[in-house]
Amino acid sequence: MNLHSHHRLHSSALVRLLQQWMPAAQGRGRREVDVGEELSQWLSTVDAVTLSRAVRATDDVVPTSVLEDAGTAALRELAQLVTTVRAELAVVVEGRPAAGRPQRSRADSTPTDPPDPAAEAEFAPHGVRYLAAQKQIEARTAVVRAQVRNGVASAAPGVRPLAALDAVMEQVMAPREQRLWGTLAGHLERRMAHRRQLHEDMLAASGGVDDPARWKQPGGWLHAFERDLQALLQAEIDVRLQPVMGLLEAAQHKNKEMTE
Repeated sequence: MNLHSHHRLHSSALVRLLQQWMPAAQGRGRREVDVGEELSQWLSTVDAVTLSRAVRATDDVVPTSVLEDAGTAALRELAQLVTTVRAELAVVVEGRPAAGRPQRSRADSTPTDPPDPAAEAEFAPHGVRYLAAQKQIEARTAVVRAQVRNGVASAAPGVRPLAALDAVMEQVMAPREQRLWGTLAGHLERRMAHRRQLHEDMLAASGGVDDPARWKQPGGWLHAFERDLQALLQAEIDVRLQPVMGLLEAAQHKNKEMTE
């Protein structure tokens, strides 16, 4: 039972999003890469052998009706856990930087100067926020993956090899995946520069006057970039949870297969 399908790898929201962001000149001439071919470049010989053994072990399962009801209920609870984690991470995606300490009111009660919109026109504060959110996402999805794997292993004897396969997949893929996650901030920074350039080009074409106070309002370039940032984080969540969902679906299928 494959935990990661060809369709999922090629149709992930993250891949589609980055392709949309890619300049047209860079996108031309790119060939469709076979997932198996790409995966083979990620694995060492030892990794490939270890993974192959884990895959074969999932087929060497003796059908049993033991713990049918308990196993089904346990898998259902694990699916609910993943749903809860998704909701928690949605809050991270939509979060805003913590507000600074309020300044003391002036003795004459005159208002303090409003925040400078130009401060948010630089990538640095957004980059800090993005990396902090990415760190939270990484930590939470790693925990839930381990919880689901342990839960699957305990749900019914027959699906334990699937949990073992997921552990091997995580071990052999983690180093390369970590390097890829580290490149996303660069994509986001280029996206911000693209948004601002479009804004400046539009002003130049229309002869309009720039108004920084409108940058974060709907239709403003910073408002659009904020949506880009959230979309990138959400796409990362989806990809990080794909192995978890794949393991659950495979376990549910295998459990049903063995108890029929």
